[in-house]
Amino acid sequence: MPETWANGLDLHLSVPGTRVRAGLERALRDAVRAGRLRPGTRLPSSRALAADLGIARNTVAEVYSQLAAEGWLTARAGSGTAVAERRAAAPGTPAQQPAEAAGPRYDLRPGVPDLNAFPRSAWLAAARTALGAAPARLLGYPDPRGLPQLRSAVAGYLGRARGVAADPGRVVICAGFAHGFAVTCRALRSAGVAGLAVEAYGHRAHRDIAAAAGLRLRAVPVDGQGAVLSAAQDADAVLLTPAHQFPLGVTLDPRRRREAAARGGVVIEDDYDGEFRYDRQPVGALQALAPDRVVYAGTASKALAPGLRIGWLVVPPRLLDAVIAELAAAAAGPSALDQLTLAEFIGSGGYDRQVRRARLACRRRRDRLVAALRGRGARVTGIAAGLHAVCEVPGTAAERALVARAAGHGLALDGLGHYRAGQAAGPADDRAGLVIGYARPPEHAYTTALARLLAVL
Repeated sequence: MPETWANGLDLHLSVPGTRVRAGLERALRDAVRAGRLRPGTRLPSSRALAADLGIARNTVAEVYSQLAAEGWLTARAGSGTAVAERRAAAPGTPAQQPAEAAGPRYDLRPGVPDLNAFPRSAWLAAARTALGAAPARLLGYPDPRGLPQLRSAVAGYLGRARGVAADPGRVVICAGFAHGFAVTCRALRSAGVAGLAVEAYGHRAHRDIAAAAGLRLRAVPVDGQGAVLSAAQDADAVLLTPAHQFPLGVTLDPRRRREAAARGGVVIEDDYDGEFRYDRQPVGALQALAPDRVVYAGTASKALAPGLRIGWLVVPPRLLDAVIAELAAAAAGPSALDQLTLAEFIGSGGYDRQVRRARLACRRRRDRLVAALRGRGARVTGIAAGLHAVCEVPGTAAERALVARAAGHGLALDGLGHYRAGQAAGPADDRAGLVIGYARPPEHAYTTALARLLAVL
């Protein structure tokens, strides 16, 4: 008998031969034994499975009863038939997939907000409103640039909150910063750009993305005024975090901002936490100084959650067609439903309210961290903005020892060395410190995470 799928529940069974009952018993046992039918999985009713297989209902009922008697299935009145929980496999039988490895109990690595603070109720309300008003055509294959509703909402928000010169026609939606950066790197390479200057401290993953796109990398030093742009004068393009350098936390000096804007090549501005400024008004986006040369990149990951996989680029006209072509080729943007929801969330003011709540919560956590560390005599830098701080330590050996000691306390920490781009020239390349992300732990766990950090120090 051919392969079949049961009505009501997709159930892939092969019942060969003429001995239908024996074949069905064997097929169900094999599916449970192999893990294709997992414990707790509900099976179709005997009527539905019989109709789909083209056999007598009584035959299916007898097979269910037999397998229930053997312990393969469970049958309860009103609940139907399901796969039974089974004991661990005997020696010599195929092992189950290993459970997902548990992460550290307390995590103070940077880059992720408190996921428990995601505004679930407000997001669901925005999703209901957006989906209720959306024409059916928007649920088809989306425009590779992103839905016009979200591009318009993002353009308005960026112009108002970050000072970006953003026309909706130059905004494209991507699946987070890494996706947008990869698309930009490939577009640059197709436009003839050969090299990219990067800050000597930054995300290793971003350097890997640029290298995979075929760009030749050059690390430029970072001092107390930000990236030393004189070291990148002949680079075709440069990647900067001007509002709050990651991970050192300095702001690009006004003179260097003007120098970056006046470059002949392309600047990629990673505005990863420009909204999270605490001790003064946020520094406006560099893009406003040179909209025809700066690719502005932002994301909803810090204010909402990285799992949404929504970011945006504001692209200079000369690169726009190449970026759109790369987006179309990748076909990997965020879902239309999430785009519609975020557009509604921004338009209703929900995004602004969430940013303010997140900024206030992070400032309080930063204040607690700084007070605790300074109380131990530690020097803390990079605290004017962002979701992390740097605690200086005396040398790279001490840095590695503290990171290892923290792991022994169930605490995940990164050292500055984790972010260093090779051995770039510059006097600050041997600096040492702990990069402490204070936004990630849930609120109820932050006190304990902070106590463990102090114990490590």
